Amino acid sequence: MTLLDRPRTTAPHRSPDARPEAPTAASSPSSVPVVLEADRPADVVAFVERIAALTTPDQIHWVDGSTRERHALLQQLVAAGTLTQLNPDIRPYSFLARSDERDVARVEERTFICSEREEDAGPTNNWMAPEQMRAELEPLFTGSMRGRTLYVVPFAMGPIGSSMTRYGVQVTDSPYVVVSMGTMTRMGSAALMQIATGAPWVPAVHSVGAPLQPGQQDVAWPCNETKYIAHFPKEREIWSYGSAYGGNAILAKKAFALRIASAMARDEGWLAEHMLLIKVTSPAGKVYHMAAAFPSACGKTNLAMLTPTTPGWTVETIGDDIAWLHIGKDGRLRAINPEAGFFGVAPGTGISTNRTAVDTLWGNTIFTNVALREDGDVWWEGLTDTPPARLTDWRGEEWTPDSGRPAAHPNSRFTVAAHQAPSIADTWDDPEGVVIDAIIFGGRRRALAPLVVEARDWDHGVFMGATISSEQTAAAEGTVGALRRDPFAMLPFAGYNMADYFAHWLDFGKRLRRSARVPRVFQVNWFRKSPEGTFLWPGFGENGRVIEWMVARLESEACVDETPLGGIPRAGELNVEGLDLPEEDLAELFRMDTDELEAEAHDVERFFATFGEKLPAELRHQLSHLRSRIRARQEADAA
Repeated sequence: MTLLDRPRTTAPHRSPDARPEAPTAASSPSSVPVVLEADRPADVVAFVERIAALTTPDQIHWVDGSTRERHALLQQLVAAGTLTQLNPDIRPYSFLARSDERDVARVEERTFICSEREEDAGPTNNWMAPEQMRAELEPLFTGSMRGRTLYVVPFAMGPIGSSMTRYGVQVTDSPYVVVSMGTMTRMGSAALMQIATGAPWVPAVHSVGAPLQPGQQDVAWPCNETKYIAHFPKEREIWSYGSAYGGNAILAKKAFALRIASAMARDEGWLAEHMLLIKVTSPAGKVYHMAAAFPSACGKTNLAMLTPTTPGWTVETIGDDIAWLHIGKDGRLRAINPEAGFFGVAPGTGISTNRTAVDTLWGNTIFTNVALREDGDVWWEGLTDTPPARLTDWRGEEWTPDSGRPAAHPNSRFTVAAHQAPSIADTWDDPEGVVIDAIIFGGRRRALAPLVVEARDWDHGVFMGATISSEQTAAAEGTVGALRRDPFAMLPFAGYNMADYFAHWLDFGKRLRRSARVPRVFQVNWFRKSPEGTFLWPGFGENGRVIEWMVARLESEACVDETPLGGIPRAGELNVEGLDLPEEDLAELFRMDTDELEAEAHDVERFFATFGEKLPAELRHQLSHLRSRIRARQEADAA
């Protein structure tokens, strides 16, 4: 056993115009419990001592999650040059971070699943044997926190005390990570007290990998060229080295809430998903909840914060990124948002595209790698239609509209508490979770995929989720227009073999069927184009019309026409009243060319072949059914 081996042990709505009171060093909410040193859980203390012996920090700080502590850390980060405080009259108690240019995004090529067998990680994950990974990590972590503080960060994923909530303890030498964790999780003494009373917990170790020699001057954004994000599913353990970027260093997020949690969910009989959660209220006042999985650039954030254009309908936010789904005591599918904040991509989030998101950022926000305005506020591409005349870009260099380069990094981010969103539902942190009435999968296809289609049953819905695809955009690396499969929007985040993940979804459906309360499954595509290359559907708030039709299906108030891909709205049952939408465009939104369908079936077959014999037989059967329906359509067209 090495030092890296773990010993075995058994919000209310707020107006966008509101202005907060800036916390002071003397302020500390009475709700933060005090955990005495003698009451700290013995297994957590042993874990901290073991990591401290390995990393040799100058001091250890146990995070309590208080406002006083957060204020002190933020002031420390400002003094270090890591953060710049924004104009408090415009953006109260908000800050800008500029990262090292080598540390601006998730490093998927350095992200590993360290299962005991390579086949358990599967073909879509990077794999390294646990003993090999620990052998590589130990010399990197040895002395890695010298000259720094080791912060002990207890946190809860989900409402404190909920049966759906899971707990973790992250140690880190980055105060930037600590304040980010304070926004993204329920962090501090309350979580530690749950662990002390017996709640299982996931250990997570993080270091920026930049030890300091005595008297050595620190840099504003310490990091290391060498990076690892290693997940040990069997041990329920995470190690991250070399990066301070949120997706690599805020280990509660993708690392825990998806990669490790998906393995936990498989073993414990629930689902950990890359899904938004919304609350939909009809004009009659009836409430529905929906979970939706969308790959990047497919409209996920806009749906999470949708403002419907149709009178009487409202959509409220439960979560924008991750959902944990359990079968409740009542047999219904229930979900929580395990996070407490939003870690959103700034570029493209604008007043005209997502006013709700912009209004969420009125204050108490940490921005990373956006541009700085002359008045001390922030800006990024897409925030407004017209850029300011002068900016300081994300690198700290002067910028004008003629500079010929983006002012904000394409992956620049904002970190903000969920309860600040004007769209946040009053049930967003309900410890019982919300009942899920429908599941939505989304993609980005210029042709073939209709605006909306309903799965025939749960297993067909799993087939839809397993074959989600989107065409490459100019904003991402790769050939524009090239098709990328991203099953369940989980391709980079499943903590085990994706074929086994498909099987888990199918098994989960069998359990749901015993309750006779199985959610309907839909697929949407907001991005269908005309032969001339223009978008056929207006999108944004008009997407509420598709949600309206889904609700009608839930209430058995609408019918479908069967197609090879599933059920589409019967003529006249999708509400397009008031839209300037020509009949030919509406028809094109649902047109399916049989040659394109055949090509799609061949592409799915090639994708499924990636998983070999581990692919569940049911998905092969679904592909066979698709081909049979295509042949039937061809015969009908020829008759």
